Amino acid sequence: MRKETLWEAQKRKNPGHSAWYINRFEAMRREGADLDGEARLIDAMAARGSRILDAGCGPGRVGGALAARGHDVVGVDVDPELIDAARKDHPDVTWLVGDLAEFDLPAGGIAEGFDLIVSAGNVLTFLAPGTQQAVLARLAAHLRPDGRLVTGFGAGRGYDFGTFLDDAAAAGLAADLTLATWDLRPFRPDSDFLVAVFSRSAETAQ
Repeated sequence: MRKETLWEAQKRKNPGHSAWYINRFEAMRREGADLDGEARLIDAMAARGSRILDAGCGPGRVGGALAARGHDVVGVDVDPELIDAARKDHPDVTWLVGDLAEFDLPAGGIAEGFDLIVSAGNVLTFLAPGTQQAVLARLAAHLRPDGRLVTGFGAGRGYDFGTFLDDAAAAGLAADLTLATWDLRPFRPDSDFLVAVFSRSAETAQ
């Protein structure tokens, strides 16, 4: 049986949570907030027209910005309400409902691997407990041999940075770079946010 994600548990306790989340970012955009920092970093790492997976895409904020920059984007999220919002705002992008612990895009007809996978917005802290390593392994499996995975989440959210890096290594990912922000500030032991760039380890890239 599939485990309930922490996002789903929060939504079960508060059915209006997804609507609040969508409206929050819509309000921030109206107020002129810069919401494209993650997309700018990913875009700088990618050749034009790259295949990019937005893992835990929410209402499409990052994936939509990357599609507007000319990339071939697929977004996956466990919350149908967020996927509906993404489809409404970015109808030309492929948005799919799916649990990152179980999704298999080749089985669904999307066979080609990805040049880059991005998982922003604290997605990894909302997974079902105990599935983090499995999710990371599944993400690694969707990368092209020379592809890269970029993740970002904050401290104090129940997923220790050291444990996360150990899980990534066990999932066949090699940490190429760790940063404290999406605008490339260096990561330090006391940093309260971690942006990590991974490639597939030599064993999994073969």
